[in-house]
Amino acid sequence: MRKLILINSVLYQNCMKILHIDDVSEISRVFEEILSPKNYEFESISDGKKGLDLVIANDYDLILLDMCMPKYSGVDFLLDLKHSRPSELSKVVIVSSLEMSPTQEQELLKLGIFSILQKPISIQSLLDKIEQKIIF
Repeated sequence: MRKLILINSVLYQNCMKILHIDDVSEISRVFEEILSPKNYEFESISDGKKGLDLVIANDYDLILLDMCMPKYSGVDFLLDLKHSRPSELSKVVIVSSLEMSPTQEQELLKLGIFSILQKPISIQSLLDKIEQKIIF
């Protein structure tokens, strides 16, 4: 069911499907508590490899990705996504506590990701990125 949302006095149909990939389930719960009342379809998974499988099998509008996960990191995810479904890179927002240099951030952006948010993040900065993705 499509829902309508108002952003900056403009009405949009809200049917955005969001996947959150993070090994810390508490963060996923917080994101779900923030996004579900706003009528986003929100799904989370704690395993990066299984997250990649979901992205390959489904059509998400936005992928929130942690970089620091055991066994299969965010970098592994991005490299495998680049080879299996490169068009999906533009849907990735990195949400990570990993401190990156400006050069590392530029390399990730050149790879084609949508954006980078440094943890801890504010609720407003998360919502702003989602709204940017809806508008563009």
